Formats: sequence, structure tokens, C-alpha cells
Amino acid sequence: MIHGELRQSVRQYINGRWETSATTGVSVNPSDTSEVVAEYARADRRQVELAIRAANEAFMHWSHSTPQRRADVLDRIGAELLARKDDLGLLLAREVGKTLPEAVAEVARAGQIFKFFAGEALRGGGGENVASVRAGVQVDVTREPVGVVGLITPWNTPFAVPASKIAAALAHGNSVVFKPAELVPACGWALTDIISRATLPAGVFNLVMGSGREAGQALVDSALVDALSFTGSAANGERVLQAAAARRAKVQLEMGGKNALVVLADADLDRAVDCAVQGAYFSNGQRCTASSRLIVEATVHDAFVAKLRQRLKILKIGHALERGIDIGPVADAERLAQNLAWIDIAREEGAEHVWGGDALQRATAGHYMSPALFLARPEHRIAREEIFGPLACVLRAGDYDEALALCNDTPFGLCAGICTNSLKHAMHFRRHAVVGMTMVNLPTAGVDFHAPFGGRKGSGYGPREQGRHAAEFYTTVKTGYMLA
Repeated sequence: MIHGELRQSVRQYINGRWETSATTGVSVNPSDTSEVVAEYARADRRQVELAIRAANEAFMHWSHSTPQRRADVLDRIGAELLARKDDLGLLLAREVGKTLPEAVAEVARAGQIFKFFAGEALRGGGGENVASVRAGVQVDVTREPVGVVGLITPWNTPFAVPASKIAAALAHGNSVVFKPAELVPACGWALTDIISRATLPAGVFNLVMGSGREAGQALVDSALVDALSFTGSAANGERVLQAAAARRAKVQLEMGGKNALVVLADADLDRAVDCAVQGAYFSNGQRCTASSRLIVEATVHDAFVAKLRQRLKILKIGHALERGIDIGPVADAERLAQNLAWIDIAREEGAEHVWGGDALQRATAGHYMSPALFLARPEHRIAREEIFGPLACVLRAGDYDEALALCNDTPFGLCAGICTNSLKHAMHFRRHAVVGMTMVNLPTAGVDFHAPFGGRKGSGYGPREQGRHAAEFYTTVKTGYMLA
């Protein structure tokens, strides 16, 4: 048996103080359900409103702080994340079930994000001088922080996604109320613990943990929250958008995906299989960028499926802290039940089962399942709906044109990939895939932290996250006129 650390007791962070709550919850290690990772305070609406008021009162001071002060704070946070990536990665692996190498890499990415936005604080959001049409008039266009920003983040990437939102918000002079997913309170607390020591004024950054129905809804409803950035399911994102639009708050949504990986006849099949395995199954497919639709040109369809099946057979599934493991458990019992239900749906609809999809037993009681592969038709639900688990389907395409059409035949539009040795097809695909991000001979899951991230259609709404483009959401434009 692999032993983790003792459970942690984690609290809210409101106006520079750690606060308890009337009710508590627990997070459990999905690799070993006998282990409680953390007991956490669950915020009620009153505590969320206290955090929002604290952020509102602190905003004016922080928004007028110097770029150097903001840069120093963010650099300090990034440095501690990088220095502690191993122990924080262990916590992440215990709470989410990511393999330890993946978990450590995610914490390092979070540190790099804070370091990047330390630089952005110094570079500024970007202003410009515009020549006036009137003689003697100067026109300046500047960017200012939006105000109080509510951040609602997912459980599958509990360090990197919060980092990309928090760092960008603080770099541009906003104050923050951060609500992590209930499944990962220890990760949210650990990130907050580091931020709490970074000499921010009280109230600039606040942590509230609790349910989306109460804590999340309080953020969405508050007239003092000027902007909301949400990453999660399409259904919940739609509710956030409707509620926020009613009071004209600024909204940024990153939602689901049903991403395609196209494999053409001229592709290197071994590379294509690598891309499919990494994109569809690593992190148990629990990534919005996972390639759950593998669209393969007919002449190489059978060979690709055979190679992919052989790769799936040798993947090692086990405890997230165990050496040599390729895939850990899914995040919790609810997700495991949902995944297994999708296996039944696929079979009932007539998709051809190729491999996997079974609940697995390991030395510790956990939420283990074998990665599943089906041959499907475009109308099958497994080819149309986001599953967010280790299940992918292969769709046969007659040629490139049909493959591209299948790729775009989805209500989602986050990312899409193509494996090909044809420059012509690669360039055409990059231009004509109706998505926010494209990959050529690379897995669909795996993006750089300093480049814009986001999707089209049902996958996203509002300005992009990450990189310099984050300024579009976390700042507002002001135009100034002056007679010289």
C-alpha cells in the first residue's frame, strides 16, 4: 500500500484572515478511498458576500499600486510554486488522481504562469496614441483594471487553471474572489496559502470553498462582482452567462470540448497513435482538450485501430503515486459511474467495442477503469457528447474533405488536431477547422502557458485566457481626449 500524508484541515481566506465555516466537507483520495486528503470549510452565501465586499474595498488601493509591486508579488508566488513543485504535486496526485509526474508538471506550469504575469505587470496592458481628426487634440487609449473578479475553476487542473486566472487578474490590478471546485479544496487552499504570504493587501485576494449552488451562485449574483471567469461544463457555463448578462457583468467562459484528431493516409501511424493515446487517454481523458473523436482515413483505418489497440493493452493503470503508472484513477465515484454508463450507451447504440471500458480492482480501493475504444458512426452519442473520461471512438472518413467535415460536425469548437505529412492538408486544416486551437502532428491536449487559450461555438465565450490576450478580459479600455 502507498501511504499519503495525513489529512489537512483547510479554511476560507477572507480579507487577509483564515476563517472557519458552519459546515465542512471532505475530499478523498481517488487512488485509495480509505484516505481522506482534506477536511474543508464550506462557505455559505454570507461568507462569500463578506469576501466580495473585502475585494471591493481593497480594489482601489491595489489598482493604483505600481507595476513593480504587482510584479514582485507575482514573481514571489511563482518562485514558491516552482520550489515546492514536488510536495504540491504529491498533494495534487492524492486529491485528483493524476499520475505523480503529471501532477508535478502541472504545479511547475502554475509557477511559470505566475512568473509570466509578473512580466506582464511590468509590460502593462498596452496603450496607444491615436492621431485626432481635429487639430491640436491629443487622443490616448489606455487600459484599466475591471474591478472585482470572481473566478470559478474546475477540479481537473486545480493548480494551472486557477493560476492562469489569478495571476492575470492580479497583474492587471484587479481584486479577486476565488472559488475552486469542491472536489479539490486542498489544492485550492495550498495555492491560497502561498498567495497569502506574498504581501498582498488584505482583501485583494480571497478564497471561498463550497458548492456551486451556494458559493458559486453568490459570486454570479453579486452586483459588486464586475467580471466572472468560469471554467467548467457547458451547462453550468450557460447558467453563469445568463445570470451575469442580466446584470451586465463581464463574462469569460471556458467550457466543454468534443475534440477531433484527424489521421490521414500519409501520416506516420506510430506518431498518430502516440498523439491519440496522449490526447485521448492521459489524465484519464479528464481534460477539455482531450481528443475523444479519432477520425481516420479509410485506407489506414484498420491499421491505425490495430496499433492503437495494442498500445491500450499495455498501458498501466494504478495508484497515482506508483512508479511506472501511465494512468491513475478517475476523479471520484460519480465520474466512474458516469463513464461506465457511457460504455453501456455505446454498446446499446451499436458502436463496435474494440477495447477496455471495465472497472478495475487494484491493491487499494479506488476509482479505476481501463481506457475504452469504440468504432462509431457520427450519429452515435459517444461521437457527439462530451464524456470527460477515458473513452474515445474512431470514425472512418473516405478522404481529407470528409474528415474535415466530420471534424467540424460538432456543437463544440475548442481544439482539433491532424496527423499528416502533407503541408497542403496541414495548412488547409489550420485555416478551416472551426476551433480555437489547432495541432499538427501533436496531441490535442497540451498547450503552452504563454499563448492564448480558448474555443469557439459551445466551447467558449468572451476573450481568450492566457498570455498577452488575457488583458482583453481583465482590463477595460478608456479613451482620453485633451486639447494641447
